[in-house]
Amino acid sequence: MGSEPAPPRRFRGALAALEHPEYRWLLASNLAFFLAMGAQGIVRSWLAFQLTQSELALGLVSFMVAVPMLVMAPLGGVVADRRERRALIAAGQATVLATELAVLALLVTGALAFWHLLVASAVLGCVFPFIMPARQAIVATIAGRSGLANAMALNMAGMNFTRVVGPAAGGFGIGALGLDGTYAAGVVLYALALLCLLGVRRSRPDGHASTTSMVRNLLDGVRYLREDRLVLVLLGFGLIPMFLAMPFQTLLVVFADEVWHVGSAGLGLLSGMAGAGGVAGSLWVAWRHGSGRRAERQLVSMLGFGGFLLLFAQSPWFWPAVPAVLLANVFASVYGTLNNTAIQVLIPDRVRGRISSFLMMSFSLPLLGTLPMSALAEARGAPFAVSLASLLAIASALVFYAASPALRRMDAAVRRALLE
Repeated sequence: MGSEPAPPRRFRGALAALEHPEYRWLLASNLAFFLAMGAQGIVRSWLAFQLTQSELALGLVSFMVAVPMLVMAPLGGVVADRRERRALIAAGQATVLATELAVLALLVTGALAFWHLLVASAVLGCVFPFIMPARQAIVATIAGRSGLANAMALNMAGMNFTRVVGPAAGGFGIGALGLDGTYAAGVVLYALALLCLLGVRRSRPDGHASTTSMVRNLLDGVRYLREDRLVLVLLGFGLIPMFLAMPFQTLLVVFADEVWHVGSAGLGLLSGMAGAGGVAGSLWVAWRHGSGRRAERQLVSMLGFGGFLLLFAQSPWFWPAVPAVLLANVFASVYGTLNNTAIQVLIPDRVRGRISSFLMMSFSLPLLGTLPMSALAEARGAPFAVSLASLLAIASALVFYAASPALRRMDAAVRRALLE
C-alpha cells in the first residue's frame, strides 16, 4: 500500500510557522501581551509628562524598566534553561497583570503619583527577563531549527504589529475613552494573554542545566559566548546601535507636544507609523528568510535607519516626519530581526535560554539609553538629541562591520548550523 498523502499546507511563505497550532496560541498570547504593553506605555508616558511637565521624567520611567531588566536578564536566562517554560511565562504575566490592576485602581481613585509609575515600571523590568527567554525557547521547540528563522521573523512581525495598534490605540484612546478607560482596556488584554497560554503544551528544557548550580549555569553561558566569537560579535553588532538610536521613541511625546504641537492624536499617529514600519520590516525578513548576505543587509539596514531618523529629527513640519519615522523603523526592524534570528539559528538548545537572556539587552539597552537622551533633550532639545544619536548609531555599525571578519563571513556559519 502506498503512503497516505500529506495534508495540504494552509500556510506558506512568510506565514509558514502558523502551520503549528501551538505556535498560533503562543503568537496570540504575544500579541495580546504586547498590545497591552504598547498602549500602557503611551498612557504611562502621557501620565508622567502631565504629572511632572519634564522630559527627564519620561527617561526616568523607561530607566526604571531598563535597570532591573538589565540586571535580571542573566538570571532569567538561567531559569529558562532549568524550569518548565510555559509556567514561567504564566507566572511573569500574572505578576504584570496584578501590578497593572493596582495602578488602575490608583488612577481611578485619583491617588496616582509619579512614584507609583516608577514602581510599576520597575516590576515590569524585573519580570520581563524571565518571560522573554522562555518565549524564545518555546518558539525554537515548536518550529525546529529549519523553521526557526521564519518563526522568529513572524514573531517579530507580530510584536511590531502591536507597536502599530497598541500605541495608536493608547494615543487615540486617551481622547476617546479617557485615561481610566484606556488603562482598563490594557489590563483586559494582559488577562487575555494569560488565557492564551493554555493552548501551549508544557515545555521542559534540556535536563542537564538543572543538575548543576545556577552559578555554574551562568558561567557556562558566559563560557559559550567567549568560545563562539561570531555569536558574541552579533550580540554587540545588534545591541550597541540600538542603545544609541532606539530611545528616540520615548521622545515622540515631546515631538508631538512641543515641537509640532499635534497633541495625543499626533502622538498616536507617530507611534503607529513607527510600529507599521516595524511590521513591514519583519514580514520582509520572514518572506526572505532563506536569503543570504545577512551581514551586508544588516549594515545597509542600519544606514537606512540612521539616515531616515536624522530626517525625522530635523523636519520642521509634522507631516514630512510621518513617512520618515515609518521608513526609519522599516530599516530598524530588518536590522534587529536579521540579527536575532541569526543568533537563534547558531546557538544550541542547551544554552538557548541563557543566550536569549543576553538578547534581552535589545529591549533593556534602548530603555537604558532613554535617560541620557532625555537629559540631552532637556538641555539641547529633542531634535538635537535624536540627530546626534542617529549619527553615532551609523558610525558604530560601520566600525563593527569593518573590524570583524567573523561578521562578514556570517552566511557560511548560518548555513552550517542549518545543515546540522
